[in-house]
Amino acid sequence: MSDKMIENNQVTMMGEIVSPFLFSHEVFGEGFYMVEVDVKRLSNSKDRIPLMISERLIDVSKDYTGEFIMVNGQFRSYNRHEEMKNRLILSVFVRELFFIEEELDGAKTNQILLDGYICKQPVYRKTPLGREIADLLLAVNRPYGKSDYIPCICWGRNARFASAFEVGEHVQVVGRIQSREYTKKITETETQKRVAYEVSVSKLECMDEPV
Repeated sequence: MSDKMIENNQVTMMGEIVSPFLFSHEVFGEGFYMVEVDVKRLSNSKDRIPLMISERLIDVSKDYTGEFIMVNGQFRSYNRHEEMKNRLILSVFVRELFFIEEELDGAKTNQILLDGYICKQPVYRKTPLGREIADLLLAVNRPYGKSDYIPCICWGRNARFASAFEVGEHVQVVGRIQSREYTKKITETETQKRVAYEVSVSKLECMDEPV
């Protein structure tokens, strides 16, 4: 894989393992497993982020719940077909993994850089309290013609800036991955609690040259 393709999608994350490994899929005889990690925010609340890890990086038969790890990788997406439509599934694809004593104070426990293209018209809105928000969907290229589709959320002046983006514009974002619980209506009487993942944007730059 070219370094350029790795550079356009970089995640560094530190947190506590809070689940056992669960088999996901196999590619050319290599098994991939999902595990969840709690990552602290500055506010001391936590995001629970799913990691996808190869059995070649770690002994997946062991239970590491309560251990702290640091990982480097990429934020990836794939479409899972359910309830007659596709659902975007997101996780951190781990390339490197290190066990650490505990989360390091003051360290960047959750950082992501994405370089991609706007693939849906941004949605700009204001909260009842007047806070500005813009939702973006970023297509980040992978080798072999594949792309990851990453939802991003911008606030304040970043939201105002993002609201003017057009589909196809080349942008770069820096931020953090966050989890958010929501309630999905299944039928008239049935609802289901789900978790969405998105990038909370702290820096935003348009990479297209002005004409």
